Amino acid sequence: MDVIVVDCETTGLKPQYDLILEIGIVELNLLTGETKVLFNSVVREPMFSEEHRYSWIFENSDLSFDEVMNAPLLDEVMPEIQAIFNKSSVTAYNKSFDLGFLKSRGIDVPNELPCIMKTATNILKIPFRGEYKRYKWPNCQESFEFFFPATDYIEKHRAADDAIHEAMILYEIFQRGYLSNLY
Repeated sequence: MDVIVVDCETTGLKPQYDLILEIGIVELNLLTGETKVLFNSVVREPMFSEEHRYSWIFENSDLSFDEVMNAPLLDEVMPEIQAIFNKSSVTAYNKSFDLGFLKSRGIDVPNELPCIMKTATNILKIPFRGEYKRYKWPNCQESFEFFFPATDYIEKHRAADDAIHEAMILYEIFQRGYLSNLY
């Protein structure tokens, strides 16, 4: 059974104000753990301008402002993304973030799966600061270190690379039986 894991890099956290800069889509085979990159592109939205030059993503990854300035328009690649989403079940590490951005741009997600991050929350059980009754949502790095403690990995904040590692987390969750009834 194959599922889709998507990751977006953006200028910020809010779809109504911020812009999508890069999209990575990975297919994960839940039986073998094999991943395949289906889509990997830097994209530009028409509102992208000099005011975005110092966005967090440019300071915390190797994605460059110039790459985005020279990228295809998001609208040009949306049909390809939609075609991928129409064929498979889709999730993301922080589903409300990644799919929220894509949906706000008109992408339809006909078959959504549970959020990887929210599923990992009850496995990792990292307490909220000062609280012991609730668990915090683990970031991708925390989840990867939990499931793959012997592997050196630092999140690159590049869409396809992040999606591959998020798919690895999903596969490990599935292999441990946490989502066996959902897929």
